[in-house]
Amino acid sequence: MVKKEIILEGLNCAQCANKIEQKVSRISNVNSASVNFISKTLTIETGHIEKIDEILKQANEIILRLEPNVIIKEKDTEKMSQKVFKVIGLDCANCASKIEKEINKIDGIKNATMNFATNKLIIEFSEKNRMKEVTEAAIKAAKRLEDGIEIIDEDMITERGNGKNQVERDNHIEFNNNIKKLVCFGISVVLFSIALLLKVPFWIEFALFFIAYLFVGLDVLIKAIKNIIRGQVFDENFLMAVATIGAFSIKEFPEGVAVMLFYQVGEFFQDYAVNRSRKSITALMDIRPDFANIKVGSEIKRVTPEEVKVGNIIIIKPGEKIPLDGKVIEGKSRVDTSALTGESVPRELAAGDEALAGFINNSGVLTIEVTKEFGETTVSKILDLVQNASSKKAPTENFITKFAKYYTPIVVLSAVVIALLPPLIIQDATFGEWIYRALVFLVVSCPCALVVSIPLSFFGGIGGASRNGILVKGSNYLEALNNVDTVVFDKTGTLTKGTFNVTEINAEGKISKEELLELAALSESYSNHPIALSIIRAYGKELNKDAIKDYNEISGYGINAVIENKKVSVGNIRLMKKENIDVADRPVIGSVVYISVDGEYAGHIVISDEIKDDAKNAVTSLKEIGIKNITMLTGDNDSVGKAIANKLGIEKVYTELLPDQKVEKLEKIIEHKTTKDKVVFVGDGINDAPVLARADVGVAMVGLGSDAAIEAADVVLMTDEPSKIITAIKIAKRTRNIVWQNISFALGVKILVLILGTFGIATMWEAVFADVGVALIAIINAMRAMKMQK
Repeated sequence: MVKKEIILEGLNCAQCANKIEQKVSRISNVNSASVNFISKTLTIETGHIEKIDEILKQANEIILRLEPNVIIKEKDTEKMSQKVFKVIGLDCANCASKIEKEINKIDGIKNATMNFATNKLIIEFSEKNRMKEVTEAAIKAAKRLEDGIEIIDEDMITERGNGKNQVERDNHIEFNNNIKKLVCFGISVVLFSIALLLKVPFWIEFALFFIAYLFVGLDVLIKAIKNIIRGQVFDENFLMAVATIGAFSIKEFPEGVAVMLFYQVGEFFQDYAVNRSRKSITALMDIRPDFANIKVGSEIKRVTPEEVKVGNIIIIKPGEKIPLDGKVIEGKSRVDTSALTGESVPRELAAGDEALAGFINNSGVLTIEVTKEFGETTVSKILDLVQNASSKKAPTENFITKFAKYYTPIVVLSAVVIALLPPLIIQDATFGEWIYRALVFLVVSCPCALVVSIPLSFFGGIGGASRNGILVKGSNYLEALNNVDTVVFDKTGTLTKGTFNVTEINAEGKISKEELLELAALSESYSNHPIALSIIRAYGKELNKDAIKDYNEISGYGINAVIENKKVSVGNIRLMKKENIDVADRPVIGSVVYISVDGEYAGHIVISDEIKDDAKNAVTSLKEIGIKNITMLTGDNDSVGKAIANKLGIEKVYTELLPDQKVEKLEKIIEHKTTKDKVVFVGDGINDAPVLARADVGVAMVGLGSDAAIEAADVVLMTDEPSKIITAIKIAKRTRNIVWQNISFALGVKILVLILGTFGIATMWEAVFADVGVALIAIINAMRAMKMQK
């Protein structure tokens, strides 16, 4: 089955969208076609890949025949030009940075990101037809830099049973490697102790120390030699090899062995801490379902979620995860939604309710009809979003990468100067003494503590936010939330519930209230706007859509349609003025929908909205944490907008704005801020895409299941609570504090040991602590970023 998505820019007619869907569905070899009017996307599925070009050509002809002004664009999905690889055996953060840099140089690669925190390599290709060739070049470059690593396409892992086999294999390899290392450590310690405690001849003593050194340091020496051959000199293996061989050369055998042993033990615990961190973050986001119980006739068959198709019936027993998005057709149960929303309170599901993948069924048995394939489910999009968040790096991460590039060569050069210059200019100074001090410099010169802990801190922060139902699309957005100066809220669906109710119907002239409501309901029948849905709900009867002709939705105004040969206009005061309908603006608290029939004013309907329970608390809390400017934008009339703003304590409010005017107003707000300050826009994600895109940080408060908003925003709140923005800012601030704690601690200790080493006070023992010990402490500290609670 092949799926193609086409963007229909300028599609403003819901009825035309319905016609396009029907006609494209009838094209030969098309299995299904659907038009999402909100996201303006046509999705076509076919089982005949060889016919896809012909199908798309016919579909384009149909679209242009029905809607000549629509601009057709094939959706360039990232997955078509992007591949994710699992990198096994990579235990050096600095090496990961070098791999990323080298792969980015390859022709045909748009961008490559090596995420050490998850051991994933994400490659975006600039040319789809060269993906195989470029992938081979990238893998070859990575293995040239880091021998012994294994690179596996994630799609292949998925095919082998949701990655379970691969996880078990990784754990088995890790266990065997750990046993080998511990055996080598044990033998080395025994030989080292014998040589240290027993009085034996010099050559026997040397042999014992040397054999002990080889047991614990041979792999470091081999890696150093291989890296030198590849032209990769300044890495930790080379530095440790030079430092310990240098110790042997000045007959400091015990120190040479001890330093290598201490280094390797430190690396062992560092790798263990990193792996535990990875597993903790993976467990935090372990919302991917492992299997689905599909109903085939009278039998229940267990399959992988990828095997289930739209329309299949699945059974979810108590304690199981719901594997795919769907509609409950039978059963009643309480479900745990915390994996997606961060909310611990269970929600009730019954027949007719929507169920999302990732929910955990707590009580009864549910029978669900699948509405989305696994790759299109909300949980799949969330997993993809969080796992790939590290590709958008924070400025601090980029700074550390650049810093590491210069730090090591400068320290190594300083070591050379310390080894050679003082013995030549200082009286009674010996080369042995100053070479030892230079070796201290070499041990401290690896920037791993920073290179490992900083990305891990941001990744932990993103994971912690996810646990609270806040999806952050990159560490750059998480860091930007630290400098928020202005928060701009949309009103409807963001600060108010968006659950509109018809509170008043006023008919004028010969038309009755019932007729007025029916005309309004028919006119709004193709719209998903909350006001439209409230009118349809108030009408409460089945709508005869065949009576509607020439339907046209005008964004920011309303709807024009021909219903039973009557020209009907339904919308706000601006639409009435546009249609030259003589009507006075109504000073009421609520949204007023005006209706005209054949150019004559026929009446109006008043619709009221409610303020969300925690909206006022959100505004108050923002002020308490130091947000200076809070603004509200709305398309509602001035009296309604100001009344809502006054109740919430918002000083600045702009009313009666069209979608493009909201963007203009936001741009003016951005113009008056400083370079450092950030402007956040919070919207419901339905009609706010242009404003979300224009803000420094666009926050979509979407609740569950709004895929369009997940794609549009930089930060996604998975519940309808505006107060979640405060939680997001607090997580960002906590993450930044941890990042700067690690930077200050790592650099502080290293600089102190370098100074002490220069004056001969610090030994290589302190130097090894400043390298692996500091890295270990920084990693443990980094994991606090994922502990943030609401």
